[in-house]
This record gives sequence, C-alpha cells and structure tokens, in this order.
Amino acid sequence: MSWPPFDSPCLTPPTEDAGPIGPCLHCQVRHLAVCSALSREEIQALEATASAQVLAPGTVLARQGEARRHVYTVTRGALRLARVSADGRRQVAGFALPGDFVGLSGAPTHQHDIEALAETELCRFGTDAMQRLGTRFPHLQGKLLERACVELDSAREQMMSLARMTPTERVADFLLKLAGRQARTGDPGPSIALPMPRADIADHLGLTVETVSRCLTALRTRGLIALPGTYRVEILDPTGLKSLEAA
Repeated sequence: MSWPPFDSPCLTPPTEDAGPIGPCLHCQVRHLAVCSALSREEIQALEATASAQVLAPGTVLARQGEARRHVYTVTRGALRLARVSADGRRQVAGFALPGDFVGLSGAPTHQHDIEALAETELCRFGTDAMQRLGTRFPHLQGKLLERACVELDSAREQMMSLARMTPTERVADFLLKLAGRQARTGDPGPSIALPMPRADIADHLGLTVETVSRCLTALRTRGLIALPGTYRVEILDPTGLKSLEAA
C-alpha cells in the first residue's frame, strides 16, 4: 500500500459529488469493506447510491454534534476520529483506514470529529439511501449490524488491554495491529505507514507524546523495530513485539 506524504498542507477543499463511482466489483478494498459478502445484485444497487469524495490532508469531514447524513467507506488514505472531553482533553477514538466503514451509529449526530490525515478517498452513501437498501436487502442490513458489533467488541477489547499494559506494550500492540490492518490490504510489510503524528498516537493510547517517543526509541534499541522516517516504521521482530504483549 502506498500513501501520499502525510505532512502535506491542506491545499484544496473536498471535491463535490462526482456521480456514480466506478464498478464496486473492482474496488481494491472490497474484500475489507462491508460489501464484501454481498451478491452482485446487492452490489449494483449499492453502487447506484454511491458517490466518490476526495479529501485533502487536514480537511474536516464532520464535526461532533453535526447531523449524520452520510456513511463512508475509506478506499485510500486515513481518517482520525476524535472528540474533546468535558475537561477539555482531546481523545482520539481511532483511525479509519482503507476498508473501514465510517459513520455507522444509532445516534442522529456524529459522535466524533472526523478529519483526513492524508489525501483520502471515500465511497459515500446517504443514510436515507442506506436505510432503504437495508429494507430491500436484509443481507446488507445484517452486514452493517455485524460490522457494528465487531467495532463494539474491538473497542471493549482496546479498553481492557490498555488498562493492563505498560506504555511500551501499548505502543507495541498499536504497531502490530496497524501492521495487521495493512497486511489485509495486500501489503505485508515489514515497513508500515504511520498516517498519524505522534500526538495522535499518544491521545489514542492515553500517553504523552514524550512517552510515545521514548517507547519507540526503546523498541528500536532492543532491535524490534527500525524508524526510517517520522511516518514509517519497520517491524524487524514481530515475534519479539508480540512477546511484550504476553509478558
């Protein structure tokens, strides 16, 4: 997987609707997306309601509290999902990467700020259109429910894991999960892209930026990873990283 530079400034606003996207059957992340198990008829109906959207780096897709009118599949790039807590601290709930479905919620409004970390391509669907398709194709509705349950289970697992892990273990676990997600797109590494800055990783893992940097340095010193650039990590010893989690 090749992503554009992550430190590029935001030069252009998101594009307007480009009409129907190309054939969904040829989508490069279809095997990761919610439509992976749909029939040809279901995919064609889904495609008829879809439009492509491109976000420049730094573009805000949605703000917390805004009405939720669309759902999205990330086909390229990366999004950050964050919110500000009552005490003013920023919390990064997660990152949406290629194949991830964004905007699925039972609430009428967005629960997070959603921002593009890199130039990001989205497959966009209106929520009303998705509801109509769900009524027409119960299988699609079932896939959406399944995806929501997987995300809920993942969030619970994340909370439990963070509670018992040391800072270094948290960073190692984060890198392994990121590598796993990249491998599912067809790029097994060992070099993995970090579309997010250190501050985002810190706010996601409940650490400080300084702690994240120290942990990365410690993992490099132990020969587990290499740091060829700010936004790239090479996993040299995945078994060693996994052993930290099991310790």
